[in-house]
Amino acid sequence: MPTVSTYLNFARSTEEAFNFYRKVFGTEFQGQVMRFGDLPPSPGQPPVNEDDRNLIMHIALPILGGHMIMGTDAPESMGFKLNQGNNVYINLSPDTRGETDRLFNALAEGGRVEMALAEQFWGDYYGSLTDRFGVQW
Repeated sequence: MPTVSTYLNFARSTEEAFNFYRKVFGTEFQGQVMRFGDLPPSPGQPPVNEDDRNLIMHIALPILGGHMIMGTDAPESMGFKLNQGNNVYINLSPDTRGETDRLFNALAEGGRVEMALAEQFWGDYYGSLTDRFGVQW
């Protein structure tokens, strides 16, 4: 069955972010958590910088309705330049208002609420926030 996932890049905080999301959603990581230090040596490539060896190369976590979020650290030593933007929001549609409130409040902890949860003119109970890792929900 085809699936869709959202991939998130972080500046050295992937592990902290995904442990937070694991707690919020009550799910477990899928597959192996891979670190940059797990990369085998590659001919013609420099070894992984010692400061980057424990950073997350790949992690995956199911959240709601079969949706998976995946993530990586984006170390500048490997040529990454992370630009946080406002072009992506992860939209959650839980089954109940209680679960909506719980997830919203948990994700908002340490973050910034843009629009508080409220009944909207289009008929939905909706709110938006940026969590403490800069991810928009």
